[in-house]
Amino acid sequence: MKISKTSVFSWVIVIWISKVFLFSLPYKFTLHPDTQHIFGVIGEWLKGIVGETGGALFTNYGSYVVGGVELITAIILLAPALFFIFKKLGVINNSPNIYLMHTIGGALASMVMSGAVFFHLFTPLGIEVIHEGKNDGGSLFFAAVSILVLGAMMAFFNLIKFKKD
Repeated sequence: MKISKTSVFSWVIVIWISKVFLFSLPYKFTLHPDTQHIFGVIGEWLKGIVGETGGALFTNYGSYVVGGVELITAIILLAPALFFIFKKLGVINNSPNIYLMHTIGGALASMVMSGAVFFHLFTPLGIEVIHEGKNDGGSLFFAAVSILVLGAMMAFFNLIKFKKD
C-alpha cells in the first residue's frame, strides 16, 4: 500500500485542526469567562447590525453553535481513522472515501475559521484579545488564520485526489 503525499499532508493538518477545535470545546460549552468575553464583544457589535435580539442571541448561544460545528468538523476529519480501525477488525467491509471526507472537513474548518478571522479583523475584538488585563498576543487570531488556510489547502488537494480516484 502506497501512502500518498496528500494523505500525509492531510493527517498533519487534521491533527492540528482537531487539537484546536476539540481542546476549545470545554471553554465554549461551559461558557468560560474568556469565551463570554469574546462572544459578548462580538454580540454587542452585532447589535448595531442585526439588532438587539440578534446580538443577544449571538452573545448567549454563539459559543454553543460554533463549538457544535467545530465538534462535527473534528468528527468528520478524524472519522477515516476510526473507519480504518473498524475495517482492520472486520467490523465493516467498506468505508467512505478518505479524500472526500477530508475535502468536506477541510472546507468546513475553513468556513468556520473565516468567520473567526472576520470577527477578529472587523469588530472591536481585534487581533489581540485583551481580557482581564491578559493579552493573548494574537494566538487565537493566528490559529484561526492557519486553520482557514490549511483547511482550504487540504480541501483543494483532497478534492483533486478524490476526482482522480
